[in-house]
Formats: sequence, C-alpha cells, structure tokens
Amino acid sequence: MSRATRAAPGQRPGRLAGKVALITGGESGIGLATARVFVAEGAHVLVSGIDREALARAGDELGPTALVAVADVTDEGAVAAAVARTLEAFGSLDVVFSNAGVAGPIGPLTACSVEAFRRVLDVHVVGAFIVLKHALPVLSDGGSVVINSSVVGLTADPGIAPYATAKHAQVGLMRVAAKEVAARGIRVTTIHPGPTSTPFQADVEQRATGLEPAAAADAFDQAIPLGRHASPEEVARLVLFLAGDESRFLTGATVALDGGMSI
Repeated sequence: MSRATRAAPGQRPGRLAGKVALITGGESGIGLATARVFVAEGAHVLVSGIDREALARAGDELGPTALVAVADVTDEGAVAAAVARTLEAFGSLDVVFSNAGVAGPIGPLTACSVEAFRRVLDVHVVGAFIVLKHALPVLSDGGSVVINSSVVGLTADPGIAPYATAKHAQVGLMRVAAKEVAARGIRVTTIHPGPTSTPFQADVEQRATGLEPAAAADAFDQAIPLGRHASPEEVARLVLFLAGDESRFLTGATVALDGGMSI
C-alpha cells in the first residue's frame, strides 16, 4: 500500500500527510479518537487492540488508509508482529501512540492483591516498554513517540495505588527513551489527561464513587478547576500536535491536559 497522501486541488495537505502511525489500545476512547484525527490529517495508521469486534468496527470507519491488528501489549511477539505489519503495509513508521491501558482495582493499597497490582503494571509499564523496544529501532529519524499517562502520573489519590504507580513509572520510561533517541531527532513525551468522557473513565468514576454515571461524572467535575471533563477529541488534538512537525523541539516533557487538576 502506498503511503503517499495527496491533498485535493485547493485543499491544504494534512498535518500528518505522508506519515505512518501505530496506535495501541486504539479500538475505542482516546485511541480511536486519535486514529480518526490522524487519518483526517493524512496519516496511514495501524490501530492495535485486544477487542476484535471493536477493531473491526474501527477499521470499517477509518477507511482504506488504516489497518487494524489484534495485539496485547504485554505479548512481545504480538507487538513485534504489529510493528512488522505496519512497515510491510506502509513502508515506514513515524509516530507511535502508546495508549493501551487498564484501570485496575480501586481500594486501599493494603487490600490490593499482588496479582492485580502486577497486571496493571504489566499493561501500562511493561507494555509501553515492549512497544518502545520494537518500535524505536525502526522509527524514522525525526519521529515522535507519545505515551498516554494520566493526571495521576503527576499527582495521586487514595485508592488507586496500581494505576498511579504505573502512570508515574511511564514518566521514567519516557525520560530514558527521550535521551536515548535524541541524537536521531526522535521526540518522546507523555501526556497526562484529566478525566475524559470515555467508557473507561465512566467505569472508574462509578466504581470510585458508587454513584450512577451522571452523578459520578458531576462529582469528578467538582475536582477539576475548569469544571468539566475533556473530550476524547481534545486529547487527540494534543497527540496530533506532539506527533507533528510543530513540536520538533519538544521532548522529554510531561504534557498535562487536565483542566488544572495538577496545578
């Protein structure tokens, strides 16, 4: 498949025209919103995830410049295959959005099982490491890697020890990677969204508060200085900026999009 993307006469080229991206956890929420934005801005995209049916729907929606692949980020062979398929289909790799994640249990640290704690770290930290391990050697010089952390990768709250620990750990991984690939002009950053209107977030809010969806969302809004959730599209637009040439001098950064929660 050709990676060339040409604008129609009189139409500006997309901000990612001619670029190739790999998105993990891309079958829903922030990942799918980012895939939509990337495709609209001219990129070829491979979207990976673990939900076959949701991936199939995403592929149908995104159209011919996107492919989908089932890949659990904790499975090194599956990640390596997804990277290889991206290169085979599109000829290069310019952008990686490491987005796959799980919420994990909510409750006191002392009540969390070791197995549950490890599972959250496996997906967020080991998974991101595996993605970087296989993507960085083939990433184009001047490319971009964005890891989706969280506002609780900058702060913390009671009851979320596995998730907050994993999200903080992603920052350390990002900073090491940013220094290791800087000589190639590759930029590595983490983003730190606050509460975002996705099914993932709604599940967390209901389990944390014991309230119905609307009331749970309102309770979380009260903790956000700007008083509302982000939309997945707002987060996707931040990823677009970090993926594109406008952010060529930005690396090693923790970029908050949290409505002021980390102030």
